[in-house]
Amino acid sequence: MTGAGGTPGGVGAFFGGAAMVVAGGYLLLTRVTVTSGGWYFYGVNAFGLSLVPLLIGVGLLFFNGRSLAGWCLTGAGALIIVVGIISNLSIYFRPSSLFDTLVILILLAGGLGLVARSLRDAGPGAREG
Repeated sequence: MTGAGGTPGGVGAFFGGAAMVVAGGYLLLTRVTVTSGGWYFYGVNAFGLSLVPLLIGVGLLFFNGRSLAGWCLTGAGALIIVVGIISNLSIYFRPSSLFDTLVILILLAGGLGLVARSLRDAGPGAREG
């Protein structure tokens, strides 16, 4: 019977490490605050301007569903909106005690180490240790 990933590394170490990674990731993500600001282009609010290609593309698609220009404008407009939203996000790590931060990082690093150790192939004649 083989362990995690078809190797003799150990199922217990894999699931223990995976649980540590999930716990550390959850704790890390609960400490992060994400905010957004305005869409400004040379001092002018540009959100409305980013909708123009999308609206023209949708209009062309309602007129002719096979319009290549309509599909291109709709795709480009949607891409502009998604990129604009992502580029205007501000991500902050909320103030936290050093102990809490160390626990989070040790859970992540230790869990990743255990998962990697459980998936490695010990090879013939190698001993667990």
